[in-house]
Amino acid sequence: MALHQFLAFGVAAMILIAIPGPSVMFVVGRALAHGRRTALASVVGNALGLYTVAALVALGLGRLLATSMIAFTAVKIAGAGYLVFLGIQAIRKRRRLHETTEATEGDRGFWRSAAEGYLVGVANPKGFIIFASVLPQFIDPGAGSATAQMLLLGLVAFGVALVSDSLWAVLASAVRSWFSRSPRRTAAVQTVGGVSMIGLGISIATTGAKG
Repeated sequence: MALHQFLAFGVAAMILIAIPGPSVMFVVGRALAHGRRTALASVVGNALGLYTVAALVALGLGRLLATSMIAFTAVKIAGAGYLVFLGIQAIRKRRRLHETTEATEGDRGFWRSAAEGYLVGVANPKGFIIFASVLPQFIDPGAGSATAQMLLLGLVAFGVALVSDSLWAVLASAVRSWFSRSPRRTAAVQTVGGVSMIGLGISIATTGAKG
């Protein structure tokens, strides 16, 4: 593959991923609700979910979701429902956060948080649409296997997602540290994080069939 393919898709991925959207909202919500460690673990999981989407598209599943209303709706509702569940959990635990901030982050564990992020990333139907419609445009038919090219370019999106979402996680957790000095402010920021995830879930559930 030519270098310009990677660079061109890298720019497109930056625009599609780095600009605030569902993944950013999810990561910020996790940072506000649970802190930096949980948010960064969620970033890793979410990026792996994104790459899974790219791999599924490369293997042909993207076409199914782009053309099947039933499959698209099923994935969309599953992802939306899980986001709403996470948001409700964050709000329910808001009053305990000030006393157990460090314990809460440690008890969740890296792998649990990463798994939650992965489920959100792989269940986001917009990822399938993005990779199914944008990624193929950067494939060179004369450069060998299209599937292999899509898998390689998917790694570019994976890297962009890791860097971009990590920055959002760090920034949001820095704001959270100020709120954590007051029980009332801590409960408020926990609620904001939970509400943002619930709102994101509702937004995904009510998005148009291909949007």
